[in-house]
Amino acid sequence: MGALRCVVGPESVRMLELGHPWIIADAYTKKWPAGSAGDLVELVDASGRFLATALLDPGERIVARVLGGKGFRLGERWLTQRLEDALELRRSHVPLEETDAYRLVNGEGDGLPGITVDRYGDYLMVQLYCGGWRPHLPELTRVLAGALKPAGIYEKTRPRNTRELEAVSDTKRYGRLLAGAAAPPRLAVRENGLTFLVELERGLNTGLFLDQRANRGQLMARTAGKRVLNLFAYTGAFSVAAAAGGASRVTSVDASPTYTDWAKAHFEANRLNPKRHEFIVGDCMDTLAELARRQERFDIVLMDPPSFSTTSKSRFTTRGGTSDLVAASLPLLAEGGLLITSSNHQKVDVADYLKELRRGALQAGSTVRVISLAGQPEDFPYPVTFPEGRYLKYVVSVKGKT
Repeated sequence: MGALRCVVGPESVRMLELGHPWIIADAYTKKWPAGSAGDLVELVDASGRFLATALLDPGERIVARVLGGKGFRLGERWLTQRLEDALELRRSHVPLEETDAYRLVNGEGDGLPGITVDRYGDYLMVQLYCGGWRPHLPELTRVLAGALKPAGIYEKTRPRNTRELEAVSDTKRYGRLLAGAAAPPRLAVRENGLTFLVELERGLNTGLFLDQRANRGQLMARTAGKRVLNLFAYTGAFSVAAAAGGASRVTSVDASPTYTDWAKAHFEANRLNPKRHEFIVGDCMDTLAELARRQERFDIVLMDPPSFSTTSKSRFTTRGGTSDLVAASLPLLAEGGLLITSSNHQKVDVADYLKELRRGALQAGSTVRVISLAGQPEDFPYPVTFPEGRYLKYVVSVKGKT
């Protein structure tokens, strides 16, 4: 039986012709013939002209993802070629000295839309952002096992209500072993010569955001003798990088006591005495107010908040919340000090993000000059036809003199 023929509207035709890999649900997709997640469909325009072969994910906002042209076949041979291409890009272009935790497959950027594969030491972590891949996961697992011979392969699921779960999901198991041997509860991996402890089974995330690897490496070169404040510290990866770079004192703030204990464990894993630094469990805005009352001053203030977070006292969102954080942080920053701000919110582009920084600086009555604007590292490639792939904003600014 051949692939289903699905008519797409003029806007989708235009996006496909521009090379975009997604079909967004609309009035046209509602009329598609019934199919199941994982089916291959032929996308055609209103005249019947063939456009692409895509992977179906009915009922979702992204209802199909483009995989190939006419006559495309999804199987182990194609998956193997895609994986070999991804590995070659990393061998050729990704600096991984003293690093064994990085991204092997970055979805659309490696021609596998809706899939990511991360390496953590001798283990692999697969995540599916498209239900259409679920029926093909056994094939993908066999290809990964055959090509890379990992000790084990895990999948970490992404529940629909991720935002609501983030605050209470520290111990719930979202990871499951697909193949090979189980990893220890906390697996030691290397990044830029530092040791981090990741959890492949428990929690929504592993404890280490791989897309900030290069930025943490750059931070290490800036912190010698500096007083550093790290807001939304999570498990303290940026804090460890700052301390390893020679910071005189690192203050880490996070609302989660579990993450704070994990951060201390990261310090100890790198032979950095956590007692020489400060760890504060609390809401970041409340903590900034308390630090201001104490007349604390820092040479570097860093903030890498989640796109959305909720505590008992406040709610933070990147859109709108960043300016308030910046305004509250700048009075604590010494003249000439560095304000480092980051966001992984895909729907906030660079221009809008810089406007948030501008609003915060004006609110605080400070001048701020951007000296560096970075994104994700080389193992997070994205097609030029897929601007959504350029999601990470990492801005280093200097506070001017008043």
